[in-house]
Amino acid sequence: MGKTLEENGITQSMSRRGNCLDNSPMENFLWLLKQEMYYGVKYTSIEALSREIVRYINWYNYDRIKTKLNGFSPIKYRLQSA
Repeated sequence: MGKTLEENGITQSMSRRGNCLDNSPMENFLWLLKQEMYYGVKYTSIEALSREIVRYINWYNYDRIKTKLNGFSPIKYRLQSA
């Protein structure tokens, strides 16, 4: 699989030790994205899906509160901590 990725100019995401445990936060985010904005919705085009993903990411970063972040969104938490 590594050769196929390389042939297509894609760098596989791995930690320096060569394991994929560092992908866990991204896999969790993608699971949330699918649960909260994708499942059960039919998109009429790739463009419509792409726009909705961008909208979701902005909402997730700026408005979606998280209990683990003391009720702040990720961006507000970082700004408050700085």
